[in-house]
Amino acid sequence: MPTNEKRTARLLDLRAEAMLGGGLNRIEQQHARGKLTARERLELLLDPGSFVELDAFVMSRSTAFGLEGVLGDGVVTGHGTIDGRLVFVFSQDFTVYGGSLAEAYAEKICKVMDLALKVGAPIIGLNDSGGARIQEGVVSLGGYADIFLRNTLASGVVPQLSVVMGPCAGGAVYSPAITDVIVMVEGTSYMFVTGPNVVKAVTHEDTDAERLGGATTHTTISGVAHLAARDEAEALDLARRILSFLPQNNLSTPPRQQATDSRDRAAPALDTIVPDDPARPYAMHRVIEAIVDHGEFLELQPGWAQNILIGFARLDGRSVGVVAQQPSVLAGALDIDASAKAARFVRMCDCFNVPIVTFVDVPGFLPGVGQEHGGIIRHGAKLLYAYCEATVPKLTVITRKAYGGAYDVMSSKHVRGDMNLAWPTAEIAVMGVEGAVNIIFRDRIAAADDPAAERTRLVAEYEAQFANPYAAAARGYVDAVILPSETRPRLIAALDMLADKRDSNPPRKHGNIPL
Repeated sequence: MPTNEKRTARLLDLRAEAMLGGGLNRIEQQHARGKLTARERLELLLDPGSFVELDAFVMSRSTAFGLEGVLGDGVVTGHGTIDGRLVFVFSQDFTVYGGSLAEAYAEKICKVMDLALKVGAPIIGLNDSGGARIQEGVVSLGGYADIFLRNTLASGVVPQLSVVMGPCAGGAVYSPAITDVIVMVEGTSYMFVTGPNVVKAVTHEDTDAERLGGATTHTTISGVAHLAARDEAEALDLARRILSFLPQNNLSTPPRQQATDSRDRAAPALDTIVPDDPARPYAMHRVIEAIVDHGEFLELQPGWAQNILIGFARLDGRSVGVVAQQPSVLAGALDIDASAKAARFVRMCDCFNVPIVTFVDVPGFLPGVGQEHGGIIRHGAKLLYAYCEATVPKLTVITRKAYGGAYDVMSSKHVRGDMNLAWPTAEIAVMGVEGAVNIIFRDRIAAADDPAAERTRLVAEYEAQFANPYAAAARGYVDAVILPSETRPRLIAALDMLADKRDSNPPRKHGNIPL
């Protein structure tokens, strides 16, 4: 019989073996690629000393095609804390069979996902895998499906973050795609359903992994990823920052930080930020930064659909989601990509009890054959649906234009906006002044002795009657017309008032959003 001392030594040996993953040579190769190991990544992501590993001794059950069992089977799983808050994690280990997913590997991930749902804690996946382990055949594909199911069941229940730190290809991409936020690393990570070689064989297009599915591609062209980091340390820091704005689960509220920025702070610069010329743009980033705590705005998807801005900020220490038009890009018009981008973000905020603050300067939906044929009606309806469905506090500030159906869509009072404010520069109307006058008074202008003078007179008359916020305020569609410099304290007061808001939707299995 082995002695207790030998048993202890055996345990310590196994632990040391598990820590090495695929071995020192493979670790050196990983470092040579500019990448950290699975465990090094967890050390950066989690609070120091908080990681508790599960299933370190699990190994592949297959010996087909010369497979040898490796402790951990290519993925490190467990739980730890971020800023003292419990999170569940899995970190794919590229040093073990290229991080390829197999039966036991998938079971390890499923176990921590099940635990996260049981206790109501976020899930963070660090992806670095060559795909399904071919040697294990169909059980690898089954493992992916098991993970996809849990991603779906966890959606809207606990926050799910994906950090892509290497390859993520084939069916594997659909797990991150279901999660709430995807962060990629420039130069070393990529995502695609079919690789460059298959693309060339099927479509005869020459490309490479970076152009096909690198971080730049997915943060500027496809919109698949939310943020691109310069290196792995920055990517993991971004994951920590994003999580700081989100609650543990859908039954709790986001953590409130100690407020160190005056709640009554005015922003005089905003009183002159909107140009007198309605055709001139201005930077909506400056508006947001002047209002939120310390000017700190964590923008998501900044390189894609830049005519609309989304991201997280704080007001008096409270987490808020921000949606805002960007007048300097397409005049802030809503197009297909902007509608989809904002709709998904609104729904994420609503899932996790994050109030939504909307800054509106929208001339309408972008016209054009391409937009109509691309389904702007369907995609625009996604954003409308998202705002209508949301039951979290919804605060709206109309800074300038709010025209046509886009006025309705952008968290108007008619879609259950809770507090709708307007600046004196706001124009709430069916359409722009010039276009409205040309339609309404076409015959009168044509019959006038001086058509140009008559048009000028009618434009001034229409502006005085409609191109301002007071007609809407008279009907209660706008709760108050305020000085721009007063926006921060007014929004904070509204959040205080809405802190215990209770709202609900009719009982149903789920709605049928126009996907």
